[in-house]
Amino acid sequence: MVYYVYMLRCHDKSLYTGITNNLNKRLALHNNGKASRYTRTRLPVELVYIETCENKSTALKREYKMKSLKKQKKEQLVLSCQLELERDAP
Repeated sequence: MVYYVYMLRCHDKSLYTGITNNLNKRLALHNNGKASRYTRTRLPVELVYIETCENKSTALKREYKMKSLKKQKKEQLVLSCQLELERDAP
């Protein structure tokens, strides 16, 4: 089963990192205030970064590493994801 490591930009400009195997459902839960205590008080949230992992174990390890990054490095990951999306757009 495929898992995703994702980052959300909260309304207060902070970043939240998590994992899921159903990205659309998880994003909806976050924006409905039902996914995490952290994002519940910082709505709305926007998906700004995503990575695909081949299993839950790999996703959990990557999430741990991403959460330990300094904010500047997280922002660089977000920027690289946005640039990749723009490059792939028609």
